[in-house]
Amino acid sequence: MLATVLTGLALAVPAHAAFISSYTDLDLDQCLVLDADDFGASWSCPGYKGYPLKVNEGDLRFSLEYGFNIDANQNGTQSLSPFNYLGPKMEWRLSNALGRWMPIATIVRYHTADPDTGEDKSEVLVVTQLVDGNTCHVAYVDALANKDANALARAAADKSGKFDCGNDEVETIGKFTAW
Repeated sequence: MLATVLTGLALAVPAHAAFISSYTDLDLDQCLVLDADDFGASWSCPGYKGYPLKVNEGDLRFSLEYGFNIDANQNGTQSLSPFNYLGPKMEWRLSNALGRWMPIATIVRYHTADPDTGEDKSEVLVVTQLVDGNTCHVAYVDALANKDANALARAAADKSGKFDCGNDEVETIGKFTAW
């Protein structure tokens, strides 16, 4: 009986999973302040297993920069047009296509403000592909309008590497009422 149960469990778990998630905190109090003035700030924060992450804030909007060669990876600093702030966690999508788990994308919850009142209005999951020289937002998912928002964001993240940051438009996935 026990052997049957163990065999059933072994069959239920794939021998070679293509993608998994890992999570890190987005707590600016745990980050190193790189620059700060009356107009904004930037921080160096811990990413997945030492993967560089830079958080920027200016004009009440946050943006993230990734990688070991940040200047080469950015196609312009990307943020969202409404005033926003970041959620407390970020999801790193990892692939083992190269024989070890490497980050290929992130999913970050941005809280956005109503442009008329400045009050919290929406939550958008921002999917960013992590490709050396081609790192950028690839998809936006309205977290409040879609019951399966996390699954939609993960599916978009798992397609990372196929997006051309210089030519492709960021995709809005599912129902989208955030702006």
